[in-house]
Amino acid sequence: MEKMEKKQRKHQQKHSGPKAQKKKLKNQEVSTEDDARKRNPKAFAVQSAVRMARSFHRAQDIKAKKHHIPVVDRTPLEPPPVVIVVVGPPKVGKSTLIRCLIKNFTRQKLRDICGPVTIVSGKKRRLTFMECNNDINTMIDLAKVADLVLMLIDASFGFEMETFEFLNICQVHGFPRIMGVLTHLDSFKNNKALRKTKKKLKHRFWTEVYQGAKLFYLSGMVYGEYQSQEVKNLGRFISVMKFRPLVWQTSHPYVLADRMEDLTDPEKVRTDPKCDRTVSLYGYLRGTHLKNKGQVHVPGVGDFQVNDVNFLPDPCPLPDAQKKRALNEKERLLYAPMAGVGGLVYDKDAVYIDLPANHVAQQQEEVRPTTELVQSLIDTHATLDAKMAASKVSLFSGSATLDPADIRDETRGLEGREEKLVWDSNTQKERRKVVFTGEEEEEESGTSDDEEDDGEQSDQAEHEEEDDGDLSAFLKEETAESGGPPTKKQRVEERRGEEDWVAEVPAFADSEDELEVSEEEEEEAGRGGDSGHSSAESDDDEDWEDEGSEAEDVMKKQKARDESEEEEEEGALRWKEGLQQKAAEAFLRQQEAAPNLRKLVYGSVVEADDSEDEEEELGGLFRVSRPQKSKRSQWNAVDCSRFIPDTSHNWDTEEMLDSIRDCFVTGKWEEDQDAATLLKDDEDVYGDFEDLETGEVHRSQTGHQKEEEEEEEDEEKDEDEEAEVKVDDEELQKKKRLEKKRRLKERFDAEYDDGDATYFDDLKEEMQKQAELNRAEFEDMDDEIRVQYEGFRPGMYVRVEISSLPCEFVTNFDPHYPVILGGLGSSEGNVGYVQMRLKKHRWFNRILKTRDPLILSLGWRRFQTIPLYHIEDHNGRHRLLKYTPQHMHCGASIWGPITPQGTGFLAVQSVTGTKASFRIAATGVVLDLDKSVTVVKKLKLIGYPYKIFKNTSFIKGMFGTVLEVAKFEGASVRTVSGIRGQIKKALSTPPGAYRATFEDRLLMSDIVFLRSWYPVSVPQLYNPVTSLLLPVGQKDGWSGMRTLGQLKQDLNIRNKPDTDSLYKPVVRAPRHFNRLHIPKELQKALPFKSKPKQQQPKRKTPRDLQRPSVIREPHERKVAALLHALSTVHSYKKKKAYTAQHARHKEFLQQKEKQEEAKLKRQKEAKKKLYRVMGQTDQKKQRSSLKGASNND
Repeated sequence: MEKMEKKQRKHQQKHSGPKAQKKKLKNQEVSTEDDARKRNPKAFAVQSAVRMARSFHRAQDIKAKKHHIPVVDRTPLEPPPVVIVVVGPPKVGKSTLIRCLIKNFTRQKLRDICGPVTIVSGKKRRLTFMECNNDINTMIDLAKVADLVLMLIDASFGFEMETFEFLNICQVHGFPRIMGVLTHLDSFKNNKALRKTKKKLKHRFWTEVYQGAKLFYLSGMVYGEYQSQEVKNLGRFISVMKFRPLVWQTSHPYVLADRMEDLTDPEKVRTDPKCDRTVSLYGYLRGTHLKNKGQVHVPGVGDFQVNDVNFLPDPCPLPDAQKKRALNEKERLLYAPMAGVGGLVYDKDAVYIDLPANHVAQQQEEVRPTTELVQSLIDTHATLDAKMAASKVSLFSGSATLDPADIRDETRGLEGREEKLVWDSNTQKERRKVVFTGEEEEEESGTSDDEEDDGEQSDQAEHEEEDDGDLSAFLKEETAESGGPPTKKQRVEERRGEEDWVAEVPAFADSEDELEVSEEEEEEAGRGGDSGHSSAESDDDEDWEDEGSEAEDVMKKQKARDESEEEEEEGALRWKEGLQQKAAEAFLRQQEAAPNLRKLVYGSVVEADDSEDEEEELGGLFRVSRPQKSKRSQWNAVDCSRFIPDTSHNWDTEEMLDSIRDCFVTGKWEEDQDAATLLKDDEDVYGDFEDLETGEVHRSQTGHQKEEEEEEEDEEKDEDEEAEVKVDDEELQKKKRLEKKRRLKERFDAEYDDGDATYFDDLKEEMQKQAELNRAEFEDMDDEIRVQYEGFRPGMYVRVEISSLPCEFVTNFDPHYPVILGGLGSSEGNVGYVQMRLKKHRWFNRILKTRDPLILSLGWRRFQTIPLYHIEDHNGRHRLLKYTPQHMHCGASIWGPITPQGTGFLAVQSVTGTKASFRIAATGVVLDLDKSVTVVKKLKLIGYPYKIFKNTSFIKGMFGTVLEVAKFEGASVRTVSGIRGQIKKALSTPPGAYRATFEDRLLMSDIVFLRSWYPVSVPQLYNPVTSLLLPVGQKDGWSGMRTLGQLKQDLNIRNKPDTDSLYKPVVRAPRHFNRLHIPKELQKALPFKSKPKQQQPKRKTPRDLQRPSVIREPHERKVAALLHALSTVHSYKKKKAYTAQHARHKEFLQQKEKQEEAKLKRQKEAKKKLYRVMGQTDQKKQRSSLKGASNND
C-alpha cells in the first residue's frame, strides 16, 4: 500500500530571483579569498616588490585611461529625443531597418520614411530616426546633429566609399557613437566564407572607429523585413546606450525640424509668387538654451534672424512616472508629420486629421463622437455666420424661441461696450459713439476660436451620456450665438474670490490718469498675458466646465437679466446704492495701478492665474486642455512688486492672527532668522575664550550644558552596557566591545581621513553638485516665466518663426533632406579673416592649389571660399605656398564666418553628384580669428652691372626710380655665382641705378638679384552653399565658382607656352684662354720634367718624300679582282670548315661526358659492393670475437 502511495515532489530550488541571489552571495562569502588568506597567509605574501609595483602601476594606468574629463550634466529632466542617423550606400537597407525598428518599438508600420520620425522607446527615452541619403551635403549636416549613427554595410559587397567619407566627416565634427550593421548576409551560401567575411569586416571597422566597436549582423530577410529577434536585440542596445556630450552640440542650440508651415499671406503670394516667405519650423530643441530674437543658420539656405520662438505641448511625450516594467499600447507613440503620422497631416493648402485604427478599440459607430469635428467640417454647406444668424433656441419645451438678435441686444451690456448715435454739428453727420460700461473683452476671438470651441465640445461629447444630448446641443447653440465659449472671471476677480464683482470704470476716479490706467488694466486682463505657447498666444479662451455647471450659469444669466429689467424700472436713484462698495473697489484699482517691476524689466508678464486657465495651442490650430495645471501651487507666480489689500480677511479668527504672527518680534521666526537661535549659534562659535592678560578661561553656558549632557549620556551608556554584560555571556561582551571600537574608529576616520577619494572623484562630485544646483534653480518656476529668464531649454518642442526666407525654400521643399536650425553665438554671425591649420587628406588623389575655390564645412555652415596656403618659417614668416604639402600640415587663411577657436572643419572641392574617388579633400582646425598674420610671397628683383671698380659695381635694371632705391638701402644682394653684396646708394643717372659693394670683383656677365617678400591679400569670397533652394531631385547639383583648370577644360582653352620656359638647344661658343705664362725665375726652380719644353711645331712633309699614288692598268685590275675573289672563297671555306670542326668537337665532348658519367656510376657501384663485403666481414669478425669471449667466460 505504501508503494502505491504517490511520492511527494521535492522542493525545487530557485535559480534566479532575489532569494537565489542572496544564497549565491552567501555561498561565495563562505569560500572567499579572505578565508584562504587566513588559512595560508604565506601563499598570499608579496613574492617580488618590483613585480607587485609593476602590476599596481599597470592597474592604475588602465584605470586612468578609462577616465574622461568630467563635464557638468546639463541634460534636462525630460531630455530631447536621441537623434539616430541611419547611414549607408544606396540599396543597403536603410529604410527597411528604420521600418523594422519603428515596428519593434511602437507596433506600427510606416510605409514611407520622410523626414525625422520620433518614437517613444522607453519610460525615459525617445528616439528620432533620420535616414541619410548619398548626398554629401546631407551627410555633413546630419553628422553635426547625430547622437548615434547606425552605419549599414553590405557584407556581400564590402565597404564602400560613402562609409569612409561619413566616418571622416564624423571625426571632424565631433565623433558621435557609431554602431555598424552588416546586411545581405543571406547571400553567403558557405558558412566558412561568411565567418571569414564577418571577421575581416569587423577588424576593418574596428580600425576606423575604435577597438571593440559594436557590429551587428542582420542575417536575412523574412517577408521583406529583418528577423524580429535581431531587430529586438539592436533596439535593446539603442535603448540603453549612453552618450558622451559633444563640444559643439553642447555649446550651441539647434533644432532638427520635423515640420514646416508657410505663414505668408496667400494674397501676397498670389500677387508676387517670388516674394520672401515667412515660415514656422517645428522641432525639439537640443544643445543649450535658445534665446528669442537670436540669429540662426539654416544649412543649405543661409543666416536669418528669428522673429519669434514659442514652446508647444510635446507631441510625443514621455509616459507618466509609474512603477511598471513596460509601456502600454497607448504610450508607444509615433510622431512623423512629414511622413503623415502623428495626428495631423499638413498639406500645402489644407490640414487633415489622421485617426489611426490601431488605437481605436470600438467599432466605427461607437467612435462617431471622436470624428464629429471632422465629419462636421466635411458636411458643412453653409458658413458659421449664416448658421449663427439662423439658429434659434428654446430653454424649455413649449417656451418661446430665443432669436440671436434678442440675445445680442440683451448681452450687449455684458460685452462691455454700447453704441450711441450722436449728431455732430461740425461734420453735419450722425456718428456712432462707443460708450464703455464695463471691462473690455478681447477682440481677437474669430472663426478659428469658434472652430476650436466646436472641436473641444466634440471631444467632450465622447464622454457624455445620451440623456444629456439636448442639453449639450442647447449649450452649443448658446455659445455659438454669444460669439465664444463662456469665459471665467478675470484675474482680479479670481484673486479676491468675489463672484458678484463686475469690472467697471472707476466711479470715483481722482484723475484722468487713473481712468486710463484702469482701461489699460482691463485690456491686459482681456489679453491674458503672453503665454508663449503659439503664435495665437493672445487668445483668452478658457477651459470648458462640465455641462451641468454651464446650464446653471445660463440660468443665472437669465435670472440676472430679469432682475436688471426690474431695477431699470425702479427709478433714477440707483447711483446712491452701494457707495461704500464702489469706493472700496476704486481703492483696490488704485492699488493695482502700482508699477509692475517685472513688466518694466522683461516686457510682457505672464500671470500665474492666466496660465492656469489658458489653453495650450497644438499646431497653431487646436487647443489642448490641461486641467492638471490648475492643481499646481501658484505662489511663485505672484508679483511681489504689487500689494493688493484683501478686504475679506477676518482678523478675529485665530488662523488670520497666526498668518501674521511671524511679522512681529514676538512671533516664532524661521530657524535661520530667529534671534534666540542666532545667539545660540554665536555662543557655540565664539562662546569659549581665554583672557590673555589673566589666563582665565571663560566657557559659555551652552558649552557647559553640552559637556554635562555628553557626560550624562556616556554614563548612561556605560551603565546600560554593564547591565547587559551581567546578563549576557562572554561572547556577547566581546561583540559589544568590537562594535564600540568600530564605531569609534569610523568616527575618527570620518573626522581626520579623506578616505579613498581621489582628485577625479572630487571633480566628479563637484560636477554633480553643480548639475543639481542648475536643476534646482528654476525647478519650481512656471515654464512661461522660466523661459523669460533662461531662454528655451533643451527638450522643449518649439515653434521658430523666421521671415524673409527665399521662396525656393518653400516651393522646392523636400522632406527627405534635413532642415536644421543651428543657433549662432554673439559674434558668429560676423564674417572676417580666419586662420586655420590644414592637411590634405591622404586618400584624396590630387594636391590642392592656392586660390582654387574650396567648399568648407565649418560650424553649422557650408560655404565656398578661396584659401591661401602658407607655411611658417623658423623666423616666424608666413610664406605663401603654391600647393599643399603632400604629408604634412600647412596654414590656410580664408575670408569666412567667425568661428570659435578649436573648431574642426573639412573641405571638399565639389558637392555635385557622386564620384568614384574619395570626395573629402582636406581636414583641419581653426587657429586664430584676426588679420595679424601676414602672408608673404617671394619676389626676386634682377639687375646687371654696367661698371665694375674692383669690389664696387654700378647696377642697373633692378629699380625704376631713386625713391625705390632709397627704400632698399642696406639690403643684401647676391649674384648667381654666389658673391654676396649690399646696396649702398642711388645714382643720379640712369634712374633706378645704384652703387653696391661685393665680397669679390664681379664680371660683366654676372646677374645680380635681390630676394624680397611681397604681402599677399586674402580674397574676400564667402559663398554659402544653398543646396536646399534647388528643385526637388536636383539638390545634389549645387555648383559654385569653378577652378581655373575646370574653366579651361570646359571652355577648351589651352595655355600658350612661355618662350622662356621652353627647352632650347644650348649653344656655347668656344672660349679661348690665354697661354699659361710661367716666369723665368720659377722655371729655373722647377724640376726638369716640369719645365716647359720648347717644342717646335711639325712642319709639312716635303713633296719629294711623299709616296706617290699608283694607277693600275686594266690587266692588273683584272688580276687584283681575281685574287680578291679567290681569297674570299678561301676565307669562306676556312670559316665553314672551322664551324664543322667546332660542331664535331662539341659532339665529341658530349660523348666523352656521357662516358665519364657511366664510368663514375660503375665506380660508385663497385665501391658500394666492396664496402658491403667489407662490412659483412667486419661483422663476422666481431661476432666470432664475441662468441670467443663468451666461451672464455
